[in-house]
Parts: sequence; C-alpha cells; structure tokens
Amino acid sequence: MTTSVESYVRTPVVETLKKENIGKTVRLCGWVRTRRDSKGGFSFIEVNDGSTFKSVQVLAENKLSNYDSEILKLGIGSSVEVIGTIVESPGKEQTTEIKAESLKVFGYADPATYPLQKKGTSMEFLRTIAHLRPRTNTFGAVARVRNEICRSIHDFFQSRGFVYVHTPIITGSDCEGAGQMFKVTTLDFDKLPRKEDGSVNFEEDFFGKATNLTVSGQLQGEMYATALTNVYTFGPTFRAENSNTSRHLSEFWMIEPEMSFCDLEGNMQCAEDFLKTIFNNVLTNCSVDMQFFNERIDKTAIETLKHICDSAFVRVSYTEAVDILLKCGEKFEFPVSWGIDLQSEHERYLTEKKFKKPVIVYDYPKDIKAFYMRLNDDGKTVRAMDVLVPKVGEIIGGSQREERLDVLEERMKACHLSPEEYWWYLDLRRYGTVPHAGFGLGLERTVQFVTGMGNIRDVIPFPRAPKTADF
Repeated sequence: MTTSVESYVRTPVVETLKKENIGKTVRLCGWVRTRRDSKGGFSFIEVNDGSTFKSVQVLAENKLSNYDSEILKLGIGSSVEVIGTIVESPGKEQTTEIKAESLKVFGYADPATYPLQKKGTSMEFLRTIAHLRPRTNTFGAVARVRNEICRSIHDFFQSRGFVYVHTPIITGSDCEGAGQMFKVTTLDFDKLPRKEDGSVNFEEDFFGKATNLTVSGQLQGEMYATALTNVYTFGPTFRAENSNTSRHLSEFWMIEPEMSFCDLEGNMQCAEDFLKTIFNNVLTNCSVDMQFFNERIDKTAIETLKHICDSAFVRVSYTEAVDILLKCGEKFEFPVSWGIDLQSEHERYLTEKKFKKPVIVYDYPKDIKAFYMRLNDDGKTVRAMDVLVPKVGEIIGGSQREERLDVLEERMKACHLSPEEYWWYLDLRRYGTVPHAGFGLGLERTVQFVTGMGNIRDVIPFPRAPKTADF
C-alpha cells in the first residue's frame, strides 16, 4: 500500500544517508544522477538534492504502477519524488538506500539535449550554462563551501558583539580614490543635459549629483563604528576594472569589519583569528566537499588550510620584507625596491619559501596606500597591513585609520581629493574622534583559495566580468 505523500515532510538526502535513520519512512525529492536497470525487474536510481555531495540510491521495483510507463524513461536531470523506507544497503559504496513505495516524476530531462551527462565537462563550457552548473558535483560543492564560509563569517562577528551594518550600494564617494567605478544614472544618453562648459549636468540626474556603484562600504562602516564601536559590513561591491584574469571580477562580495578603540596590533590579531575560524569551520563542516576538492582540484587544499590553522602568523614590516626580498637571491619578474607595491610573486616567496606560513606585512609606504590610513611618525609610511597566505599572496588588506583631523585633511589634498566633498567623513574626526581600524576580505578570493578552484568566475554563482553579464 502506498503511503500518503502529505504524511511526511521532505527528508534531505544528507539525512537519508545516516545509519541511525534506517527503518524510517521518508519523502525524498531531488534530481536523478544515474539510473541502472536490472534484468531482475528493478532499477537503481541515484538521487541528489544538493544537501550533500553524495547521492542516495533508490531501489524501484517493477511492481510499482508506473515502472514501465515512467520510471524506465528517467534520464539524468529528471526531477522525482520518492516515498519509501530507508534500509541498510548491501552495496560497499553506501551504508543506506531507499526502498521505494512510490515514485512520482515531476519533470523529465531529455537525454538527447540535456547538457550535463556523465562525461567530463570543461569549466569554460559550464560557464555558458550557469543555470545548470550547480547540479554538477563541483559546483554543488563550491556552493556548500561558500555557504559555510558565509555562515562562519556572520558567526565570528556576531559571537564577538559586532553589529551587522548594511552600507549603500549606490554612493557619491570613491573610497579607494582609484576612479574605477560604474556610473549610476537615469539620464537619457541621447539627450544628455550639458553645462556651459560642455560637461554633463548631473544636477538633472535622479540623485542630483554623479553617483556610482560602491567599491567599498568602509567609509560608511566607520560612521557606525564611531557610534556602535564594533561593526561589520558584508555585501556586493563593484570595480569597473578591465581585467580578464582568473582572479578578477567586476562584481564581488566584501566583508569589512571596523573597530573603534583599536590599533593596528588589534587589527592584525582580529584578522588572524578570523581566517583561522573560517578555515577550521570549513574543514569541520564541509569535510566531504573538501575531500572532493582535495582529490580532484588541488591535492594540497586540506593540508594548506590545516597548516594555516596551526600556524602563528609571522608579522614583518614592509621595510623588513623588502630587505628580505633584496637579499634572497631570487630572480623576480618585477624588480624589488623600497616604495613598490609588492606583487604576488614577492608575497608568495615570503609565505612559501622564507617563512613557510602566513605573513602579515605592515607599515607600507604612504604613496602606494589610500588617504584614510594613519600616517606614521616617520612621515613616509602608514599603518597599513596585508595578510599573505601561500599560493595566492594577499588575502586581507586593512589599516589603522587616520583619526587626526589635520593630518587627514592634508592626506586628502595630497591624494587630490576635495575635503569639502568628504565633510561628513571629516566630521567623525571633529566630534569625538577615536583610534579605529579595520580590514577587508574578498569572499570570492577566499572561496577560491579554500577550494583550489583555478578561476574566480567558478566560485560565484553568476560571474560579472568584462563583456560578461549573462544570466
């Protein structure tokens, strides 16, 4: 007798694979990964619902009323509902399987046209079918690891009393001063209003001024940090940088904590604790997915994360780092000299060959860093820091912020920024200024580092890059 569908809440595949659930009757819904038919009058159907890397095997016997008419037509990608009992599996590959009492087909996938078959498929091709690629082993695993990293990020800050602040996506200021921003406008490009000098009159635009998509929520985060002490932002940011590389995106997610009454030392310690917490949680809670990445994508993925979690991060000044690089005897593509922005090859030498562990480089030359970073007494360097890890180099960038009004105004002018346009930012220094610090972590670069995926476009659901805005 077939049990009523309404009698059961849907049970995820991850629960059906647990030995302690043997004997339970469940309602399983998911997509077919494989179907094998036996001459004995039954079929083995692998079903996955994304809750775990593994699929569960369903035993469907020919006594089911729709066995010949529907079940034998199931192809990869078809969606089904199974009601049955979890039983012990006689197979070596799995502990449990489901003996079906009924199997309902929600939707067939035509095997002649369905793009995802059992044969190997390139990452490049999968980017052209981003609507289907989450159904593959690789992208299902990426999504679960990304989810765990996001959960861990929120847990880390929430458990330490940080307040989650939503900063604007549309902004009238450029945090980095680089100018590589996407403009936001409602003006008619065919009939642009002009000033007498020929420039676009943005006073007639929606916001009455030129606006852009944000490159960072830091400046707004500082506003709330100077009222709530410890805050963090976590949202999308945008860079109109024409870079077609495996490490660049035009839209990506940033995590930016901001801490009042905190100096560079506290900032460095927070960043170290933050990374170790994330990596530990991924290793613990995504062990099956990480084993897949370790076997199929990067054979050192797990070892690298464990090593970082077990290491005390080395802290070295920029000046010391440059001295090490100049004396190391290595031949770099980019020559080393004091005042340059360290390249990935320099950062990787420090982490992989010199110290063989994560390194935090601090006190960078002021001329290569942003206006808001606190000027050191030497007048040449600022209280900036970069956290470097093996394989990629920089993974976190941050600084102690400049809390002195007069110094900040001079830095703005030196960077060709108008203090008048940042009057609200300067007010934070006029009224109850405090030492404060923060950093930024790019979510996608973190997911890429953790999983070992070769291209950053494969660790975000829908990549945005030059000439790429599909789906």
